Amino acid sequence: MVALSIRQPWAWLIVNGHKRLENRNWPTRQRGPILIHAAKTMTRADYNGAAMLAEADGVTLPPFEALERGGIVGQAEIVDCINYSTSHWFFGPYAFVLENARPLPFRPVPGKLGFFVPKYHPHHGNMGGTHE
Repeated sequence: MVALSIRQPWAWLIVNGHKRLENRNWPTRQRGPILIHAAKTMTRADYNGAAMLAEADGVTLPPFEALERGGIVGQAEIVDCINYSTSHWFFGPYAFVLENARPLPFRPVPGKLGFFVPKYHPHHGNMGGTHE
């Protein structure tokens, strides 16, 4: 299963089912389950911006220091790639539409740009089959 590295607290918002769009500068044809990797880098600006958007949905982020970084934190399923949405989570120019997100126990794994195959493979089953 491939992984996608996402900065915190965006990764936390995704795996906990609060954010269904992952914004990117590039489109993808990737569909199906992916692992969510929390990047090592997290700025106070990222945290504060995400906190304001989350608050609009009635969601309170965990404290800055409590967010796990530098490893796999969950998984989700990419069901579409869009270039427009009225959602306040859409910044574009593209967004991956995510469903069936859930947290997984943290496993340290180095991240990479784009989709990558991590050395970690979850032992908790999968999301129902394989997708290409």
